[in-house]
Amino acid sequence: MLKTIQAGDITKAVKGMVMNANTDLGADVVAAFKKGFKDEISPVGKAVFETLIENAEIAHAEKVPICQDTGMAVFFVELGQDVHIEGGLLEDAINEGVRQGYAEGYLRKSICDPFTRANTKDNTPAVVIVEIVKGDRLKIIAAPKGGGSENMSRLTMLAPSAGKKGIVDFVVKRCEESGSNPCPPVIVGVGIGGSAEKCMTIAKKALLRPIGSANPDKELAAMEAEMLEKINALGMGPQGLGGVVFAMAVHIEKHPCHIASLPLAVNICCHASRHKEVEL
Repeated sequence: MLKTIQAGDITKAVKGMVMNANTDLGADVVAAFKKGFKDEISPVGKAVFETLIENAEIAHAEKVPICQDTGMAVFFVELGQDVHIEGGLLEDAINEGVRQGYAEGYLRKSICDPFTRANTKDNTPAVVIVEIVKGDRLKIIAAPKGGGSENMSRLTMLAPSAGKKGIVDFVVKRCEESGSNPCPPVIVGVGIGGSAEKCMTIAKKALLRPIGSANPDKELAAMEAEMLEKINALGMGPQGLGGVVFAMAVHIEKHPCHIASLPLAVNICCHASRHKEVEL
């Protein structure tokens, strides 16, 4: 039996999510700031964490953006196979929610034509990634992503012989090359396997996992711990000003790949790790 969901309800939900995502950091992110403050040995680094905690509190209390870069609007959607959307197309409904939310929330509109650089003036079109799942529910995760950290993304097609060591070395080197550009402390999303586009998608999806949560795959959990230790041992610290907490977490997603390939993607998220979700 089909469950009907109105396009207008999707728009309303998206509008609220993009506004809230930009003013209210998740409890896991704030907890990571507090842990970072305890773990950091650099006085300057500790001061950075104090500022981030204060900034998050002000943004929440006054309902103002956590950062002036309110991001490209990215959505991960789980669409139940028994859902029928009435009154419009899914992507149109999401874009209308972005349009309304960025206007009414006084959020910066950052989306432009790649050649002319002409601003679209409403932060659309959004990036919408849809997965068809069982059931009669529609789950939408809004994950606005700033340009500075997104610019640090990289995809490489390693030789299969590179193995785990090649993967770890590339991720650590990418973080070192990124320096202060992604506004550390960061979360590092890593995609391993799939095709080129699948690998990039799962690297970004990895960022949605709560900071501090364990990877259910013990092999990947061990790789995450190794990468995190080596990245922080670089000594770049918060905001690249020196210290021992450049990255708050490394999250890995894996997918089977072709026998001739070993795709590897890195998607670094700034300290303003913003995501909200709703289920209709």
